[in-house]
Amino acid sequence: MTAAHPGDDLRAAALAVAPAILAVDPKALGGVLLKGPAGPARDRLIAALSAALPAGSPVLPVPCHVGPGRLIGEIDTTATLAAGRLIHDPGLFVRAARGLLVLRSAERLEPSAAALVALALDEPGEGFGIIACDESLSDEDGPARCLAERLALHLDLTGLGADAVPATDPAVVAAARDRFASVTIADAAVVNLAAAASALGVRSDRALLHAVRAARIIAALGHRATVSDADAETAAILVLAPRATRLPQAAADPAEAEAQQPPPPSEATPQDDAEQPAGDPAAAEDRVLDATVAALPPDLLAALSAGKPPSRGRSPAGRSRDTGAASARGRQIGSRAGDPRRGHLDLLASVRSAVPWQRLRGAPPSGARLSLRPADLRLKRLKNRKGATTIFCVDASGSTALERLAEAKGAVEQILADCYVRRDEVALVAFRGQEATLVVPPTRSLQRARACLSALPGGGGTPLAEGIAAACRLGVDTARRGRTPTLVLITDGRPNIGFGGIAGRERAAEDATAAAREVAAHHLRALVIDSSTRPEPRARALADTMGALYLALPHADSASLHRAVQAGSAALAAGAKP
Repeated sequence: MTAAHPGDDLRAAALAVAPAILAVDPKALGGVLLKGPAGPARDRLIAALSAALPAGSPVLPVPCHVGPGRLIGEIDTTATLAAGRLIHDPGLFVRAARGLLVLRSAERLEPSAAALVALALDEPGEGFGIIACDESLSDEDGPARCLAERLALHLDLTGLGADAVPATDPAVVAAARDRFASVTIADAAVVNLAAAASALGVRSDRALLHAVRAARIIAALGHRATVSDADAETAAILVLAPRATRLPQAAADPAEAEAQQPPPPSEATPQDDAEQPAGDPAAAEDRVLDATVAALPPDLLAALSAGKPPSRGRSPAGRSRDTGAASARGRQIGSRAGDPRRGHLDLLASVRSAVPWQRLRGAPPSGARLSLRPADLRLKRLKNRKGATTIFCVDASGSTALERLAEAKGAVEQILADCYVRRDEVALVAFRGQEATLVVPPTRSLQRARACLSALPGGGGTPLAEGIAAACRLGVDTARRGRTPTLVLITDGRPNIGFGGIAGRERAAEDATAAAREVAAHHLRALVIDSSTRPEPRARALADTMGALYLALPHADSASLHRAVQAGSAALAAGAKP
């Protein structure tokens, strides 16, 4: 049986009041981000939140492929053609006033749509709140940062059942809504929340404002006129804890914190032996911070303890593999004016652009309901996701060649399992003796890769320069095909064969450096994995020359090599520098 985490009770108590908190003032808090797959817990929370809203408040679903016109308003083409007059659809932002918009699969929302939602949340007035459902996996991008940071509450529902979300009493929420404006918060409580945010590395002022507002709402739900320490602790657990990017110094290293404690007072220096009063500001500040740290989820706590802050969602630019809008095929992301002979006609957009001008153009030809001119024609803007090609360049020489090849084979097979979904390809270049060989051409076929790998021999010299040059040529050709190449060089960085099969370590090192410069000149993403028994300076120097990330993995198996390639590729895609 798995032991319960110390913060489970704190998180459960905070989750129990989360729907009521948001229902009091959805606009002021922005909304809630629900992490986890679809399930009964999420459905129950959305239902509880909807039931606690004022009567008649709309709760509208928003598809992940929603366009700007559907959000901010556009001409209703169908109704306009049917009525013979211009009819305008106000859009979801207007329809959701004083209610909620439910963004299912918010991680797939287009950056332009996410930016519009973020701007709408910043607008004054009645507005609306957001329920953003994040179904992304741990190694995938989450919702856009501009949207996630505007949602006060972040809840992780992974693995929870419907019983984890208790029912919300609409009467209690309505009373709290009327009482909220008169609830006050002391300056000391604001300082405590600010200190907790600073200690946890939460740099957003918006998060602190959300925490203060949530604390006031919690006090209103508890029929209190002033925010208590317990209210501030609950607000910090719901708002600040999920945004933590580091652990407080004392919590990260208890031994060091204990060592830095001042020595106890000596008998020569009289001190007040009385205990700290209950209202001591320092004690209240510590309680808020301790409660927040205790409520950190185990996975987030482990990541922060290891010094690896979790990803906070994608930037508005989206994934680097996504191309622009000039693709001849793919998913439609909008429309533009153009000649139908040079693209795909967007009939609805063409009609929509012509409708506002019908009164000025006069009566259409006999039997027609619409006067359509060439200037009204619109073409579809298509977006095609670029595929990626991972090019393994493996040292197949020497007495340990068989072990390295086995590791490479295992990593290739594991990465191929993801290629069917991600449209990625894998290639393998092996170098041994006096030459480099393309063992596995770019492919997504697991059977083909296995067949090519099984016939690969090992042993002989180390023509590192030939291997890098072959991988570089393949990477350039891959880029010309419209794909994104990533070079993964597995070597110990100690060549003994140069270009043309010329033996000699000095000449081989010079040729390998020249080949590495060629990789850097073509701006190819690259990752160098040092396979020697201990980190080899020459392999690190080669990575620096290549402009590649360097990983020392002397005892890697296929699983760890697969993880290293995934982490390195993600870092390269995010723009990490060597």
